[in-house]
Amino acid sequence: MIKVSAYYPYTEGVKFDFIYYTNSHIPLCKSRLGCSKVEVSKGISDTNPNDPPMYVATADMYFDNVEEVHEGFKAHGRELFTDMPNYTDIKPLFIIAEVLD
Repeated sequence: MIKVSAYYPYTEGVKFDFIYYTNSHIPLCKSRLGCSKVEVSKGISDTNPNDPPMYVATADMYFDNVEEVHEGFKAHGRELFTDMPNYTDIKPLFIIAEVLD
């Protein structure tokens, strides 16, 4: 199994619209990329509860194989990245990883 993770780093004053992200962008990703499952997390704090989270949000998308990932992003990446200003001004960090059991 392959997992594509997107990390949205926190900095003071960043914009992130969770309603748009979960109701519009994530369904768009699922339909275009064909991932089997998506998990979205909203950062609450760092390990010190008085400090902001390292990431405003993270998303994990699961695929059967890495070829699906690359083909999906080749075909639909531009559309997905063009949608980003609708929910955030953060430049996300990505990792494509193999899930080990």
